Amino acid sequence: MLRFPLWKTILTLAATLIAIAICVPSMIGPENRAKLAAVLPSWLQPQSIVLGLDLQGGAHLLYEVDRADVVKTMTQNLRDDLRRLLREEKVGVSGGVGVTARGVQVRLADPKDFARIQTKLSQLVPLAANAPGSGLDVSNDDGLVRLTITDAAIDNKVKRAVEQTIEVLNRRVNGLGTTEPNIQRQGADRVLVEVPGLQDTNRLKEIVGTTAKLEFRLVGEPGAPPGDVEQLDQTDQPGKLPVEKQVMVEGEDLTDAQPGFDSRTNEPVVNFRFNIRGGQKFGQVTSANVGRPFAIVLDNKVISAPRILGPITGGSGQISGRFTVEQANNLSILLRAGALPAKLTIVEERTVGPGLGQDSIDAGKRAAYWAAGLVVTYMLITYGTFGVFANLALLIHISMIFAMLVLLRATLTLPGIAGIVLTIGMAVDSNVLIYERIREESHAGRSIISALDAGFNRAFATIVDSNVTMFVVAAILYFLGSGPVRGFAVSLALGILTTIVTAVTMTRMMIALWYKYRRPTKLPI
Repeated sequence: MLRFPLWKTILTLAATLIAIAICVPSMIGPENRAKLAAVLPSWLQPQSIVLGLDLQGGAHLLYEVDRADVVKTMTQNLRDDLRRLLREEKVGVSGGVGVTARGVQVRLADPKDFARIQTKLSQLVPLAANAPGSGLDVSNDDGLVRLTITDAAIDNKVKRAVEQTIEVLNRRVNGLGTTEPNIQRQGADRVLVEVPGLQDTNRLKEIVGTTAKLEFRLVGEPGAPPGDVEQLDQTDQPGKLPVEKQVMVEGEDLTDAQPGFDSRTNEPVVNFRFNIRGGQKFGQVTSANVGRPFAIVLDNKVISAPRILGPITGGSGQISGRFTVEQANNLSILLRAGALPAKLTIVEERTVGPGLGQDSIDAGKRAAYWAAGLVVTYMLITYGTFGVFANLALLIHISMIFAMLVLLRATLTLPGIAGIVLTIGMAVDSNVLIYERIREESHAGRSIISALDAGFNRAFATIVDSNVTMFVVAAILYFLGSGPVRGFAVSLALGILTTIVTAVTMTRMMIALWYKYRRPTKLPI
């Protein structure tokens, strides 16, 4: 036990010094950190601990998926699917397909056709993707067929809309360059968005609340059937523009969109690139319609309608619309992230000021100071010199936790501080197990070396078992919890990992060096 190799001592001390060096930038303040960054090379820039919303302030928005908008979209899709089905099955109708509050209705020219298409009608709205069951109530009143969307189908659609919304918002908010946003489900139809450090809620609302549905359509020609053309507003000039309803290329085929500047006019633009499928479609459309205006439609508004001068087969293009630099950047973020599946409405909006965060930091500091002070005092009174070793290991333990938080870019929240305070007690608990075992062996008449060796070896299994159990609990909290619970789990898990290193390796090294140079005749414990 007392044969501690030189290489292991050097490695342990190096790890301790590195951990302290990583923690220093978080303790010196933003101004001093900027000065330090100026003198250090680019590959060695100082990093600080990322603070959560409850510690540094930020934006807090609670959104609700508009159920009425979901029903409207489902009804429109059902109408289009019904028209397609009737066309494929060659079923005649009297009049068109009518839209009701939660479905559609149509009168068949021959009521006997209902039996032939009844099964396919019930499959138009499944309860879940690739799952059996119908989300439609189908009724037939002498050829008048009514299709009504069920509550179960609407609930399933809302659930999937929330899941898709979370994915889209994650991409959008991360595109803002913010650190560790918290985006999660709340209830059946709500999404919570928390962005630490962001005080400009208007920009966040602009990014989150825009649907960004991009479509490429041909401008309608004179004499086109009125049912195939719709009048859309233009963003760059007054008046409406007739645009064909058929979507030639969808924004879903975009693989990238980046802000840039037009080489001729030097105006801000958005450069986009399609995937293989989108590039092929774009090339076919531009090849077959040279000379025609091609409308770029964003959220049912024409932002640009350039004339096709020649086939564009490279799979890339440019959107211009008298943008500002910020507008071009925001539009590129929206296009990269994709469209929201449903309309969102703000239920709650709150800006957490840094003052409240500072109060939380001060409260967390007081709790940590009191906990550390009481633990240090207890260890000194109870174990004397060995208590000093335990307290030094405790300081290194805390330094390593903060260093790992910095390296992992994990967000430190108020519950995370609580987890660190908890690990302070857990860290010295391992030393207590070792010291009490050493005390028992010493009272039993063993020599100093034998008592120290037995104390560490026999307590090691107990320490590992207890910490593994706690680590399993932290892992469950992390994977099943969310938000602050996960923050607590992260700090607890990191504390458990560093506890084994500091309580066993670090303490053993200090006791070995102490015995080597002091050669005591009696254990001071």
